[in-house]
Amino acid sequence: MRVIADLHIHSKWSRSCSKELTLLNIAKACERKGIQLVATADALHPAWRADIGALLEEAGDGVFKLKDQSSPTRFVLSTEISCIYKRGGKTRRLHHVVLFPSLAALDKVIAALSARGCNLKSDGRPIIGLDSEELLKIVLEADADCLLIPAHAWTPWFSIFGSKSGFDSIQECFGEMSSHIYAIETGLSSDPAMNWRLSALDKIFLVSDSDAHSLENLGREANVFEMSRPSYTELRRILVEHDVSKFIETLEFFPEEGKYHADGHRDCDFWCAPEQTKKLKGICPKCGKPLTVGVMYRVDELADRPPQVPRPDGLPPYRSLVPLAELIAETMGVGKASKRVKTALGALVQGGLSEFTILLDLPIPELAKLASPEVTAAVQNMREGRVEIRPGYDGEFGRVKISGVKKKKQAELF
Repeated sequence: MRVIADLHIHSKWSRSCSKELTLLNIAKACERKGIQLVATADALHPAWRADIGALLEEAGDGVFKLKDQSSPTRFVLSTEISCIYKRGGKTRRLHHVVLFPSLAALDKVIAALSARGCNLKSDGRPIIGLDSEELLKIVLEADADCLLIPAHAWTPWFSIFGSKSGFDSIQECFGEMSSHIYAIETGLSSDPAMNWRLSALDKIFLVSDSDAHSLENLGREANVFEMSRPSYTELRRILVEHDVSKFIETLEFFPEEGKYHADGHRDCDFWCAPEQTKKLKGICPKCGKPLTVGVMYRVDELADRPPQVPRPDGLPPYRSLVPLAELIAETMGVGKASKRVKTALGALVQGGLSEFTILLDLPIPELAKLASPEVTAAVQNMREGRVEIRPGYDGEFGRVKISGVKKKKQAELF
C-alpha cells in the first residue's frame, strides 16, 4: 500500500505552535489530509510524554495508535532537538529530528539527556548544549534502531548546512558517526533537485516533512513509501538499506514559497538572486546592512554540479504541490484561513476523499464533477507546474499564484 508519512511536526508544547495540536486532533487531521504515518513530535517533553503514554498504544512494528480506536492514523515516536554549541571557533546551531523505535528507547534518551543537565521542560523542541556528534552517540546508545535526521538542512540559522551557523558537510558535523546519517530533510526552501547538485548527497535519502506548527500545515511536505502497512521497522529499513524501490517519491512545496529561498532583507522589502547578492557584496542597497543569505545562495556555494542536474541513480523522484486550501483561496481571492475556504474545503474533502487524493490522484474529469471549474483548473495547472511565485526571503514566505486561474466572485464554489 501507499503510505504517506510526515515525520516532523510539533505539538501544543512547542513555542509558537497551535494549542489545537493534540494527539486526537493530529490523528483526525491526518485522515483529512491523507497521511497514514505521522510523527508524535515533542516526545521528550514531560507533559507530552505523559499524553503519549495515556492516549497511545503499540500497534506493532514500532508504530502507535490511539487507544480509543477512533482513527486509523499511525504515529511514530519523534522529537526535534535544537543543538547550540561551539565547534571550530564558531557557534553552531542545528536542529535534528530523532525517531524512536519504542517507548523504552525514548525513555532512555530522556534519562540520558536529563542526566547531562538538559532542560526538557522548557519547550517541546528542547534547546541543548550538546554537540551533534555527541547527541547521535547518546541516541544510538539508547537503541541502535533510533534514527537521527538533520532537519531543514539548508535553513540559514538552524541547520546542518545553514549559512549562519552550520557546516559544509555531513562528515564535518558528525565526524566518526557520519555513517549513521541515512537521510537529511530538505526543508521548505529547497527541493530535491537543488540537493542533487551536491554529489556528496547521492547516497543520502532526501526526506521532506511539514515541520507543521498547526493542523492546517500537516503534510505540506511529506514522503511516500510502499509498505504492507505503516511501520517504523520498515521505514528504518528503507532508509538504512537505501531501498529506492520502496521510497516512491517526496511531496514538496515549490521551494520558492519557502521563507528562506532567496537572499534579502525583510525590513526593507528587498530580495534578490545569488548573482545580484554577489554584485552587492552581500549588502542591502536600501539600508546598508547585511542581507540574509538564503538557500539558493548556500546551495550554489557548496554545489559541485550545475543547476538542472539530472536525478542521480538511487534517489526517488518528487512532485511539487500547493496545499489544497491555498488553491481554493487563490480562486476565491481570500486568505487560506478564511471561513469561506474552510467551508469549501470541508465540502470537497468528504465521502472518503482526502486532500492528497484530490491533489495527486483524482482524474480531472472526476474532480470537475465535485468542484467548481476554477478549483478544477487550479488543481490541473498545479499538477502541470503552471505557477507564478514571488520567492520567500529573510523569514517571509513566498507568494504563490496559479497561472491562468480566474477568481469566482460572490458565488459558492461547490
